[in-house]
Amino acid sequence: MFRYARASFAAAFAATLVLAGAAAAQTKMPFALDWKFEGPAAPYFMALDKGHFAAAGLDVTISEGAGSLDAIPKVATGAFPVGFADINSLMKFLDQNPGAPVTAVMMIYDKPPFAMVGRKSLGISAPGDIAGKVLGAPPPDGAWAQFPIFAAANGIDMGKVTVEPVGFPVREPMLAEGKVAAVTGFSFSSTLNLKRLGVPSDDIAVILMADHGVALYGNAIIVNTDFAKANPALVTGFLGAVAKGWKDSIAAPAEAIAALVKRNPAADPALETERLSMAIAANVLTDYVKANGLGGIDAARMAKAIEQTKTVYSFKSAPDAALYFDPQYLPATAARMLQ
Repeated sequence: MFRYARASFAAAFAATLVLAGAAAAQTKMPFALDWKFEGPAAPYFMALDKGHFAAAGLDVTISEGAGSLDAIPKVATGAFPVGFADINSLMKFLDQNPGAPVTAVMMIYDKPPFAMVGRKSLGISAPGDIAGKVLGAPPPDGAWAQFPIFAAANGIDMGKVTVEPVGFPVREPMLAEGKVAAVTGFSFSSTLNLKRLGVPSDDIAVILMADHGVALYGNAIIVNTDFAKANPALVTGFLGAVAKGWKDSIAAPAEAIAALVKRNPAADPALETERLSMAIAANVLTDYVKANGLGGIDAARMAKAIEQTKTVYSFKSAPDAALYFDPQYLPATAARMLQ
């Protein structure tokens, strides 16, 4: 009996040492989001709670962002090794800051959620309806950054649009109050924020730029390239855990939102479930992703996106897709299939 107890204690003590060693071996990897802890952020918390990051040897902490451009300088300076940001804004950042150690490594929004969201009762139903009206646009907003391409593709004379720079907290309230006719934003964010403010669904016009001539990609996981070169296996492990988090969230959205609400108790579970579902259906689980897995890009489409960007932005140096997206850290395709 005594020998059995000693053996059991020894086994338990050894297991404790192994667990302590595993915990000590984990690499801290803070992750900078683009925005608040809302529905589309749930897959990253799902990956945390399911242990996918830990299994990859990572101690991941997730921080809120202040717009889809926000994470780029954070990652470029090394304050965060990984982040989530608009790849089109990344192109411009690298053009203006040549040699900055940051690139995209995993596409998440294969179809970008950039949108002009207006109210039908204020005369907005189609892209050209914004002429002669007021557009609310937060300066750090990724959708606003792409609006010139959207305007050019749809023959909108920017000289006839009154652009009101607005802060993110007042963007949808101003539209709900009729102070602006439309706003730029991510489709799933602005739409559900307006519904929460009491704007009827049938009064909301969601005009996705991707459906109106804008051939761009959206937000991607970005990485500090110095960190990635020194830690390639950790970056691949991180991306694999992200893919698992999205796959788990698609299979069990309620569980994903529960993981989110643990970090943001003020969130409305029903609203955030709808927001996550919108992001999955419209932006993440596209036909391309169903066939090729999450994370990669099509070279021809990327080339077209660069050409379209050139119509409204003058690059200081010749644009090079290899600077903006590096697929070498992606896990195998099978590990990135979402269904």
